Order: sequence, then structure tokens, then C-alpha cells
Amino acid sequence: MEACLARVEATEAELQAWTYLDPEHALAQARAADEARRSGAPTGPLHGVPVGLKDIIDTADMPTENGSALHAGRAPTRDAAVVERLRAAGAVLLGKTVTTEFAGRAPGKTRNPVNPAHTPGGSSSGSAAAVAASQVPLAVGSQTGGSVIRPATYCGVFGFKPTHGLISRHGMFQLSRTLDHVGVFARTLEDVALLAEVLVGGDARDPDSRASGQPRYREIAASEPPIPPLFAFVKTARWEHVDADAREAFAELVGFLGDHVEELDLGEPAVQALEWHRTILDAEMAANLDWAWERGRAQLSPSMVERLARGRDVRARDYLQALARRPALEAGFDELFAQRYEAILTPAASGTAPRGLESTGDPAFNAVWTLCGMPALTVPLMQGENGLPLGVQLVGPRLGDARLLRTAKWLVETVQAG
Repeated sequence: MEACLARVEATEAELQAWTYLDPEHALAQARAADEARRSGAPTGPLHGVPVGLKDIIDTADMPTENGSALHAGRAPTRDAAVVERLRAAGAVLLGKTVTTEFAGRAPGKTRNPVNPAHTPGGSSSGSAAAVAASQVPLAVGSQTGGSVIRPATYCGVFGFKPTHGLISRHGMFQLSRTLDHVGVFARTLEDVALLAEVLVGGDARDPDSRASGQPRYREIAASEPPIPPLFAFVKTARWEHVDADAREAFAELVGFLGDHVEELDLGEPAVQALEWHRTILDAEMAANLDWAWERGRAQLSPSMVERLARGRDVRARDYLQALARRPALEAGFDELFAQRYEAILTPAASGTAPRGLESTGDPAFNAVWTLCGMPALTVPLMQGENGLPLGVQLVGPRLGDARLLRTAKWLVETVQAG
């Protein structure tokens, strides 16, 4: 903890990854962990490990302000489900990382740790940046569009969004029940597997929670696949928006993988899915933030006001039709994985982190996988011509989370060996 705090002190003035950090409280937790170990008390898999929390996750001992002036000074009295699981595993909570306003698109204060003139992405901007800058080894965020995968690729770390419902969202700000996922950030695949294994578990307080047995992410992720995987390279409907150097990097990767990859065109449903995702998100976001619209609109960012206005205009028929189209899309992906492919290989973003802090980037390369609740992982394998990180997004079948981590390990080792 002292090493993490020293790193924060050395880098935070430029990085601005934290919205709340009390060094004495953090050290007190670490000392208590040391004392518990000395006393012979049982220790968990994260005993004494510092973790950062996105500032939409409630904690009984720290404020949770959801990135908004409307919630300035908000002090929850209970821990969110993920915090309960972290504490039970022995983790020590370093503090709250910066989020965009209500986990939307209006940027926070955080800068990219690789080049502070560029965005770190969002909405889990502080979590990704803090891990990338070695301020903390692990962090928790959320994704409703691309809010884990995009900042992870921009900052050059691993970001993992498990299958929808595997990690409870109880005690977290709700933007969209249909689309909200909990995600994790780490600098190694082993740490991704460790943190995800701790957080996954059924919870009756989350209406979409999936009952699950004890996950074996670490064991499976460390194992060798029974046969070398076959990837489906999906350019997505937005390929024309991918930067030239990113297109070249993916062409080189696909060429290197050779017979282990096949290009796949998902067709018109993938194009339509972007609109379905937007319709669901806009409608549910407007409903969940109706109180902010009615009572605090003057304190919302212009982009948030615009999105809420758009969501308030979504017709019930369009919203319900968008929801009704998801099962067929999900079934199509299930069949794709069952018959042929181990994982989808696709861009995590349009390229490296855009210059400037006015935008958090385009989430369109993540929206379809979020809509379908499929596990997605960004792997920091490449870099752009400007030297900034360029991630490879891997997507697996629902509930195939451990296999996806194993496939990612194979990809990393194969590329490194080549």
C-alpha cells in the first residue's frame, strides 16, 4: 500500500485518476491485513492487495458521487455487492477512481497515462488509467456500451467484461438494467482471472444475477487449450471508421495467425444491433435519470441533457422491439461458437486514444457484444504509429468466460513467440 501511495503521489498531479483517496484510511486497512495474517487468521485470495473502485460503486466508508455535482458529498451507508466480495477476499480498497458523469459520455478529469494529451477513454477512465500507471494493481469498473474495453485499450492494460449477470451490480449506480455489466482491469491475464474469480457469484439482490458454482478462472485460464483455437476476424460494420494504422496492424496480426483465423461478415443484423443498443440505452437511461432531468437539469452536462432528451422521446414500441430482437441475435452467436469458432477477434476501438480530452472515444466497436451480454476482453498486443497502445478485442460465448481467458493466453504466447 505504501508503494501504491508513493506512485500516486508521484503521478496523480498529471494523471488525475482518483476522485477520492484517503491515504491514512488506506494504510489502516493494510495494517489490519498485516495484523490478521500475523494472528493466524484465515486469509483470502486478495489478502492485502490494493484495489481501486469506480466512483459508481457504493462503499460504507467512502463517498460515492457518480461523477456528478448532483451527488456531491453522497455518503452511502452500505457496501455494494462487489465491495462485500472484495473485503471478504481480503482486498484493501485504495479509493474511488474517476468516472464520467453518471457513467455516460461527458469526460471526467483523468488523462491518458501514456500521453496526457490524449483521452483515457470512458466511462471507467480512472480505473483504467490508475492500473496502467501502476498506481494500483487491480481496479473495478463497469460497461454499458464500451466503458471497460475502450479505456483499457487506450491505456494499454487488460480489460475484461464478463458475461452479463455473472457479477452482481447490487449497490452500483444503474444506467441500464439491460446493458450494465461489471468489469475489471489488470496488467496481466493472471490478475484478470484472479479478480474476476473473486467477484463472480450469484446474488438475489440483482434481478439479472446468474447462479453459478465456484468459478475456476485461474485454473482454466492457465491451462492449454485441447486444440489450437480458431478465431473469427470480425471487422464490424464500422470498419471504414478504423484508423489506417490500426487496419494495417490487424492485417498483420491476421496474416501472422494464418490458418488459426477466418474473416467473418456478420451482415445486416450487426448493423441493426447498434441501433437496438442505442434505443435500449437511451430509453433506460432517461428513465433512471428522470429525477435528474426534473430537479437538476441545470447541473447536467450539455451532452447528458441531449442524451436524456433523446431517450425521453423513444417510443415504447421501438424500445420493446429492440429488446425482443436480442434473443435471436444471441442465438446466432451461440450457434457460431458451438459449430466453429473459439472466439471473435475484432477491434477494441477505432484506433489509439484520440488526442484531446473533449471526448472519450467511440463505443461502437463494443456495443454489439454488450447488447448480447457476451464476455469480452481487450488484450494489449499492438501499438499505433503514434506509439500509443492498440488493443485486440476477443469476444467469447456467453458463460464461456474462463475459456475466453485461456484463448487469450494462447494468443498472447503465440504472438510473443513469433
